Amino acid sequence: MPKIEIYSTAVCPYCVAAKNLLKSKGLEWQEVRVDTDPAQRDAMLQRSGGRRTVPQIFINDEHVGGFDDLVAADRSGKLAQLLGDAA
Repeated sequence: MPKIEIYSTAVCPYCVAAKNLLKSKGLEWQEVRVDTDPAQRDAMLQRSGGRRTVPQIFINDEHVGGFDDLVAADRSGKLAQLLGDAA
């Protein structure tokens, strides 16, 4: 299984949408809440190149981006490549 990490907050509709997209593909992920742990927000900023919005999604340690980026990757076939055809 690919390693999927989602930096999120409790009240983020785009986070929910991203998780629903991944769930529809039968995938699992590790959720990292940045609203309850400031150190994780700092880690997200560093890993994402300073992007402050959530979700920030990483697949196998590669930064995918936010929800719109995830959808674009899915449509273009890049998501399947990142997942190693696990999708």
